[in-house]
This record gives sequence, structure tokens and C-alpha cells, in this order.
Amino acid sequence: MKLHSVNLQKIKITDEFWSKHVNLVKDAIIPYQWDAMNDRIPDAEPSHCLENFAIAAGRKEGEFYGAVFQDTDIAKWLEAVGFTLAANKDPELEKTADEVIDLIAEAQQEDGYLDTYFIVKEPERRWKNLCEGHELYTAGHMMEAAVAYYQGTGKKKFLEVVLKLADLLCDTFGTEEGKIHGYPGHQEVEIGLIKLYQVTGEQKYLNLAKYFIDARGIGENYFLQEMSAPDYKNIFPEFAGYQPAYSQSDRPVREQEAAEGHAVRAVYMYSAMADLAYEYKDEELMESCERLWKNIVQKQMYITGGIGASGILERFTTDYDLPNDCNYAESCASIGLAMFGIRMANITKDASYIDTVERALYNTVLAGIALDGKSFFYVNPLEVWPDNCMDHTSKEHVKPVRQKWFGVACCPPNIARTLASLGQYIYSVGEEAVYVNLFVSNETEIEIGREEVHVSMETKFPFDSRICIKVKNVPAAGIKLALRIPAYAQSYQVCANGQQVEYQVEKGYAYLTLTEEIEVTVTFEAPAKFVRANPNVRADCGKTAIVKGPLVYCLEEADNGKNLSELFIPTDQKIEEVQSTLFGGIIQLVLKGKRMQETAWKEEELYAEHPVTLSDVILKAVPYAYWNNRGMGEMTVWVKELI
Repeated sequence: MKLHSVNLQKIKITDEFWSKHVNLVKDAIIPYQWDAMNDRIPDAEPSHCLENFAIAAGRKEGEFYGAVFQDTDIAKWLEAVGFTLAANKDPELEKTADEVIDLIAEAQQEDGYLDTYFIVKEPERRWKNLCEGHELYTAGHMMEAAVAYYQGTGKKKFLEVVLKLADLLCDTFGTEEGKIHGYPGHQEVEIGLIKLYQVTGEQKYLNLAKYFIDARGIGENYFLQEMSAPDYKNIFPEFAGYQPAYSQSDRPVREQEAAEGHAVRAVYMYSAMADLAYEYKDEELMESCERLWKNIVQKQMYITGGIGASGILERFTTDYDLPNDCNYAESCASIGLAMFGIRMANITKDASYIDTVERALYNTVLAGIALDGKSFFYVNPLEVWPDNCMDHTSKEHVKPVRQKWFGVACCPPNIARTLASLGQYIYSVGEEAVYVNLFVSNETEIEIGREEVHVSMETKFPFDSRICIKVKNVPAAGIKLALRIPAYAQSYQVCANGQQVEYQVEKGYAYLTLTEEIEVTVTFEAPAKFVRANPNVRADCGKTAIVKGPLVYCLEEADNGKNLSELFIPTDQKIEEVQSTLFGGIIQLVLKGKRMQETAWKEEELYAEHPVTLSDVILKAVPYAYWNNRGMGEMTVWVKELI
């Protein structure tokens, strides 16, 4: 049986590391994003998101403004609210969300259609541009939001809105005569439909999700057919010369060998494929998921868990093409990778998937938001020189500072919903077992059989690798506790009530059988260390990066001066780990380095025969997740190695 997540209503995160991020959601991120979507952030790009719904509902007059998928900003905001209310009751926030849901319900058309772009701006073009129109993408996010809000509050109004929308989709799309035989240009609705099936048990929603996956890439490409129609109207100019591989529609999903095209679309689709492979016991589809996962993590993923190397069309390129200063690595893509990974882990009970989920969460996802919750990265480079992040160049997508908001703002609310749902990643639950995935201090009640098992975890991870887990109310029949053994863990030990115990290892989990109340302590070493990239990664040849457990570290100008490209690191040294008060308390890494001397060079000399001379310097590294929280400056993850 597939594992499932813990009910967010029954988990309370008390973690020293994560609380300063998770608590931001309710206290800062949700209020800030509410102001952003009401266009109340000075000097920020306008959203007009709620204004679009007011116009569609007939409350106001005006024109649609924003991206074709602007509705999804409020959908993801509502999803974050739903997750937040599950753990933290807040009548005022709930009242605000209910008012938004009332507005959405008013905007919905009589037949269930819900998309303000096509309601307000182009009602005659409904379903005529599935490639670019994002109608199904928007529908999927509405479905995910409604399920989260229902599960967090027990209120059904939003759920009833999206069920009416889902029924319309079931009547509109499929193999039957008279239905549209198309599929989403941007995958997402499949995830939403599957969640609706899981909540309602209504098989037709699962069947439609399966249809959208199975139809993709079969026969003549549907999007090219759309574009050949005499009345076709292009929405995105950059789609001229459209290639089906961009939307993973060039071939059937079961025949795809490598991750291609738009990174977010890809991992959203793979997440749905994993769910469907399990529900339909489709071994061929599961093999495809495993093959695509391996291609991403073994050949197309940054050390930070970022994916999508190209700033043009936000896409995968080719194996080992991982440039550091012009990559995209969209925050949403890493969120999608975590979504894909937790599904694969829950299906296979293989902890290696969690290693990657953890890497994405601790690095790229956290880097996407400032420590005050009020500015954001959409793009996550691994090397930044602010002076060359210029408009109308190949690096115009790279921002040297977090932005207050974006015209296309999919990442900020996506980060919010991910942080608000962190509890879904900490544990997985089986019929007779609790799986510990992430090391995050918390208390929770986990239902196994008909018993409520109390589990608490205390740790100062990732800066200290000692985890104490207390399990109470253990059923008389006993349960299993499966403890993840991270790939980076050294000298891994488990003690039960203070005594070291043996454990059985299977697929990266240490299994213990519990028959009574117990205190389990896991200890391991995760010292800071130097790592190198496969030589086929041209951008990183001759360079080294520094990691500690799941954390990737970087050098910033604030600690190490300008022109970080002048630096070299001898790797035959022990890295010093120093407790610092920076960023609310971290382990800062201190190490010996070398810097090229510029004294021989004259300002007017661009090229010369001057020999390289190096001087000793002390370098300091901080977690990549926190870069740019001290003002604009250079940053790099990879540094030249001195051998």
C-alpha cells in the first residue's frame, strides 16, 4: 500500500531552523501577498488578480490585466491559507478567505467555467488555445486550493465551486465523440483532479486525469493542430516556432527517456504520472517515472536541487548542461521536484527520493524568499555578479536582489503553500509503520489502525545531527518505526531508551519494531565537506562546492570581498564550523583560501603576460538559502579548487 502524509491539523512544528520560515507564512507572507494581490505594495509590479475576479463577477467594470494565468496567484494563496488554518485557527484570516471564495463563486459561469481571462477578455475563445491559454492549469490550481481549504476548515463552498468546474471538464474533454480530444499546454489539472478523486471518491475525476496523461503525445500533436486553424490567435509571441517537446507532448509519456522542455510543466506532469501509476497499477507508467527521475537527479539537477538550466523558455536543455550564472532554476520547478519526489517515496518506500526532496527544500525553495517574507527570487542562480545582471542581455532574468513582486508571480504563493504544508513531508504513514523523512522538531498524532500514536521529534538539525523521537500510545500489536538514513550520514547509530540497538535496513530506512512507549535517539555525523561535479558538467570542472548535510554553502561578497572569481580553495584542509548569530543562528564555515593578486595589472590592460600570484585569505561561507539577506553583492557556490 502507498504511504500517506500526516493530517496537517494534527502536527505542530516547533523547529529552531524551520519555524522561522514556517511561522512567516501566517505572520508575514500571507498578509504581504494579500496586499500584493490587492495592489497595495509601493513600487511593486501590480497584480490586479482580485480586481480581475471583481470584474468577472460583475462587481466592477474594467479590463482584464496580467498574465493569462493570473487567477492562479489567488488560488495558491488560498491553498496556503487552507494549510495554515489546518494548524492555526485564525477567524479573521478565515473570514477574509471566505470573502475571496464568495467572489470566486460569483465569477464562476453558470455551466461551471472559471477563468477570468476568458470570462472578461476573450469569452469567444474558450478552449481554443489549450497550448497557451492555461485554462486547465488554472483549473488545477483552483482544485488544489479548494481541497486544502476544505481539509483545513471543513467548509465546502470552495470545494463545490471546483467540483462544478471539474464536472464541466469531464463533460468537455475525453475520447468520446463530440468532446475535445486535447490536453493541457501546462500540466497541473491532473494533480487537481487526482486530489478531487481522493477527497470525493468520484472515479470520473481520476479517469479524466488519466486521459490527459495517456493522450499526450499520441498521434498528430494537438497543439500543432490548434495552431494550424485559420482563427488561431497567439498569446505568447515567444511560442512562434513551437516545439512539442517544450510541453512534453512530442511523444507518449511512457516513451519519454529524459526530462525535456519547460521544467515546471515536466515535474507537475511527472507528479501526476506517479499518482496514476499507483492508482491504476500501471507498471509501465511507473517505469517511466523512475527513468525520468533518474535522468533529472543524475544528469540535469543543480547541487542546490534546482532544475531547468535555460533562461530561455525556463527549460531543461541537455544532460550535464548546468551553467551557474545564467541558469533559471525556477523556485516553482524545485517545488514540483519535491512534489514528484515525495510521491515516489510514498509509493516505493525508498528513502533516496527524500534525499533529493530535502535538498530542494533546504536550498532552492528557501532561497526563493527573504527572511522577512517580503521579497522573492523567481530565478535561483549559483553565481551572481550584480553588474552584469542587465536588461536586454542573456542574464536579464537573473536578479541580484529579491523582488517585491512579479508581473508573473507564480513563485511567491507557491513557496507560501509549500512552507505551509511542510508537515506533509516530515512523516509518511503506512498501515503499520511511521516513516521519518525529514528531521524537523514537531509533535503530532498519527492514526495507525484505530489508534492515535503520539510522536514527537526534537532536534537542532541541520546544524546538529542528533534527533530524539518519542513515541507514545503504541498499539498492543506493535508498529514499525522507519528512520531515514541520509546518503550524507556518517557513523549512523540508533539508541532506544539510551541503549544502542540493531536495526534492519531496507531502501535507505532503518526499521525498528516498537511494542511500547519508547524514546529513540538517532545520531550521525554530517561534517562540512568539499564536493565536485561530474567532469561532464563543463561549468564546474576544476571547481569545488561545500556542503554540510543537506545544506549547500556559498561565498558572498559581504564576507569575502569583490570579484569572487579570483578565489581558490585548497581542499586538503579541515573546514572549521563556527556558531554564528547571522540569520537567526547558523553554522558558518571558515576555511583557508587563496586570492589572485591584481597589483601587477594596470587598469588599461585587458590582456597581458603577468604571472599568477596568490595571497592567503580566510574565507567564510553561509548557507545558500540565506544569500542576499544582507544587501546586494556577489555570490558563488562553485569555487576554483587549488590542487
